[in-house]
Amino acid sequence: MKRILVVDDEESIRISLCAMLARHGYHTESADRASAALEILEEKNVDVAFIDVRMPEMDGIELTREIVARKINTTVIVMSAYGSVDNAIEAMKAGAYDYITKPFKTDEVVLTLAKAQERENLRRENTRLRAQVVQKADFGGIIADSPAMDRVFKLISKVAEVRSTVLITGESGTGKELVARAIHDNSSGCDGPFVAVNCGAIPETLLESELFGHRRGAFTDAHSDKPGLFSEASGGTLLLDEIGELPLVLQVKMLRVLQDGVVRRLGDTRDEAVDVRVIAATLKNLEDEVAAGTFREDLYYRLNVLPIHVPALRERPEDIALLVDYFIKRNNARLDNRVDGLTPDARKMLLSYKWPGNVRELENAIERAMVLTDGDLITPEDLPEKIQQASDFIGNTLASGDLSIKKTVRAIEEELIRRALVKTGGNRTKAAKILEISHRALLYKIKQYGVS
Repeated sequence: MKRILVVDDEESIRISLCAMLARHGYHTESADRASAALEILEEKNVDVAFIDVRMPEMDGIELTREIVARKINTTVIVMSAYGSVDNAIEAMKAGAYDYITKPFKTDEVVLTLAKAQERENLRRENTRLRAQVVQKADFGGIIADSPAMDRVFKLISKVAEVRSTVLITGESGTGKELVARAIHDNSSGCDGPFVAVNCGAIPETLLESELFGHRRGAFTDAHSDKPGLFSEASGGTLLLDEIGELPLVLQVKMLRVLQDGVVRRLGDTRDEAVDVRVIAATLKNLEDEVAAGTFREDLYYRLNVLPIHVPALRERPEDIALLVDYFIKRNNARLDNRVDGLTPDARKMLLSYKWPGNVRELENAIERAMVLTDGDLITPEDLPEKIQQASDFIGNTLASGDLSIKKTVRAIEEELIRRALVKTGGNRTKAAKILEISHRALLYKIKQYGVS
């Protein structure tokens, strides 16, 4: 961010502010009225425009609206004298990013530009992530760019080429069904049906009929013939989710289907051949289940021909930012929202959280935050309370056991300043009031601690 435009009808203001910015390495241009400013903005790439609120012809608020209407990619910072803060706030509602007050303080101008730079970097990062989302949509919509998931992608490509049974393991919410769908979509049987059943969600008395089907009169409520899910999935793929919940009595029949490729409906006397690619998924450790006698060893080995383990989200933090951007983009369309991304502190909070519910928990957290946020960026306060508590910097600092008063006070001061700035949307005057310190003291501490 190097090119700055100063728009003010007072020549002395233009000269002094341009000189101040030039000393800090910025290239500056100036305009004495809105029409001249718009010509410059249309012709040149201007990173930031400092615009005075009170100007003849067209004031700063109207100029800001015009910049937004013309979709000029320039960050607007309005300038107002003391006593006209309400006008500055009105300009921010019109699309300005921030405001500074006259007379200028060098530190305040530099800090405002630094914040604008950080925001611009965030927008560019979101654009980059959106491009990655498009590139990574080759495997059934699985959004990932981490080395751990790259290994999963390679396994999907290999196992999709053969018809052997696949066993997918991983914690709840990691996306095991998405992996199964990706295998199906990349296989030669992709034109066939993909049928999924959760073995733990169907009562044991009904599960056999669901899987294998029944003949009319096989039991009390069997009023007609019904094909099972194996028959429905013939020519395609059957996902047996939570296979570890399959009752022992049905494990015997499942083993026969996998060995011989035939099923027998309840109440029938004949076998029916089925051509089905079976994929099993579980969050349980089936080896432990075998040792405990709750899962047949022969069935385990028949299922575990091609194992794929889906890593937990905490094991692939590189994917969090990519997933967040994907969920924001999808929810913007679904909820008719306009959220551009996360504040740095909110992003830091998400990256430090352990995500016991994995991708599913992250998805829910982002949707909740998008509904609750009042701005175009998700803040820490918009996130679920348990995520905020897990990232309680002050509590963790006090619990660390470090008895240095100097270090602890500095750490807590820095965190309190960050929280106050987040709460006030970056308004340093309001933040100083909340913190009960002077505006000058806050600017000094911001610079001292490198708070952005």
